[in-house]
Amino acid sequence: MGIMLWIVAVAMTATALWRLPALRHGDPTQRALWVCAAGFAAAVWCRVPQVKHALDTSPVTDLSALAKYLTSLVAILAALRYVTAVYGEPSGDYDRHIAISRRISHIAHSCALAAMVALIVLFFTVVDRSHPSVDFASAQEGHWGGALFLTIQYTYLGTAAATCCYQWAKAARRSETLMLRIGLALMAAATAIYTLYPIFRTVTTWFPPEVSPAAMRVVADSVNMSVAFLWAAGAAVPSTIAVSTRWTAWRSIRNLHPLWSDLMAEFPHLALQRPGSRLRESLRCVPSLNVRLHRQTKEIAAGLEQLRHHASPALLSVAENLAETHDDPAAAAEAYWIKAAQQSRQSGRRSVVPSRTLREKPLTSITSEANWLTRVAAVAVSPELVRILHQRAGEPPVDAALHAGGRLRAAVRG
Repeated sequence: MGIMLWIVAVAMTATALWRLPALRHGDPTQRALWVCAAGFAAAVWCRVPQVKHALDTSPVTDLSALAKYLTSLVAILAALRYVTAVYGEPSGDYDRHIAISRRISHIAHSCALAAMVALIVLFFTVVDRSHPSVDFASAQEGHWGGALFLTIQYTYLGTAAATCCYQWAKAARRSETLMLRIGLALMAAATAIYTLYPIFRTVTTWFPPEVSPAAMRVVADSVNMSVAFLWAAGAAVPSTIAVSTRWTAWRSIRNLHPLWSDLMAEFPHLALQRPGSRLRESLRCVPSLNVRLHRQTKEIAAGLEQLRHHASPALLSVAENLAETHDDPAAAAEAYWIKAAQQSRQSGRRSVVPSRTLREKPLTSITSEANWLTRVAAVAVSPELVRILHQRAGEPPVDAALHAGGRLRAAVRG
C-alpha cells in the first residue's frame, strides 16, 4: 500500500507540475484545475508513510491529518470553482442545475475561511491528540471534538463531490466526442466515490464500528488512491486529445509535403512562404501546426485549380476508369489526374479553357480536407501509368509561350 501511495503522490505531483504554466497564463478554469491537482497532490503526500511519520512525530502531533484536511479543503473549493467556471452562467430553466451548482459553490466559498479557522481551532483545542494515530478518523471515533472536526471536513467534501459528480455526469451524457465522454465519466466516477465515502466516515466517527484502525486506514488509502487515479486520468483526457490533435496535424503536414512542394514549385506565386525541405518543415515551430496545415491545404487546392488548364477534358474520366482496381479508387483517380496534369504543365501544354473540376467531396473541415489530401498524396503513380493516361485521354495543345518559358528556365538551371 505504501508503494501505491508513492505512485499516486508522484503521479498527482506530475499532473500539477504539467499544468503549472496555467497558473500564470491560463484562464480561471485552468487555474482552478491546477489548484485542484496541487491540493490533492499535497493531501496524498500527507498519507505517504514516510511523510506521515515525519509530520506526526513533529512537535505538533497528528500534523499530517491537519495538513491533509486543509489541503484537501482547498482542492475541494478549487474543484467547485472549476465546475462553475466551465459551465458559466445559467441561461434558463434548462440550466437550473448550473444555477444550483453556482449557489452551492458561492456558499462553500463564503464559508471556507470560517471552516478552515474552525478546523484549526478544534484541532488544537478539543481534538484528542495525546499520541500519534494510525488512522486519524478512527482515533477520533466516539470523541465529540474529533467527530465535529471531521463532520465539518466531510460535509465540505461530500457536498462538493456530489455537485461535481452531478455536473460531470450530465456533461458526459451530452458530450459529442467519445474521448471527452470517457474523461468526464472518469471524473464523475471519482467524485461519486467521494460523495459516498464522507457519509460512511461521518457515521463511523459518531457511531464507532468494531473495526481496527489499521483496517480503516487501508480502506481510506484505497479510496483515496482510487479517486486520485480516476480523477487524474479523467482530467488528463482533454490534454491527451490536444496532444493527439497536434500529432495528427504534424503527420498530415509531413505527409502532404511532397504534393505541396511540387505544386508550389509549379506555381510559386501561390505560396505564402517558399516550402523548405521535408525535415525543415517537420521541425518548424512557427506558425502553429494548425495554421500551417490550413495554409498547406488551401495552397494545394489553389494549385489543383491551376492544373485544370493543363488537363485534357477526358483525363478525369480516364483516371477514374484506371483507378477502379486500386484499394482507394477515389483518391487514386485524383492522384493520377494530378500527376498527368503536372507532366502536361512541365511539357508546356495548356488549354485556354480549363477542364472540369474534380469531384465534389463532403469535406467539412480542414482536418477532413487534410485527411483526404493525405490519401491522395499516398498513391504512387508510375511514369508508365502517366503515359497510358495521356495516350487514352489525349493532352492539351502546346502553349508556345509556356513552352518557351520552360526552355528558358531549363537553360538557366543548366
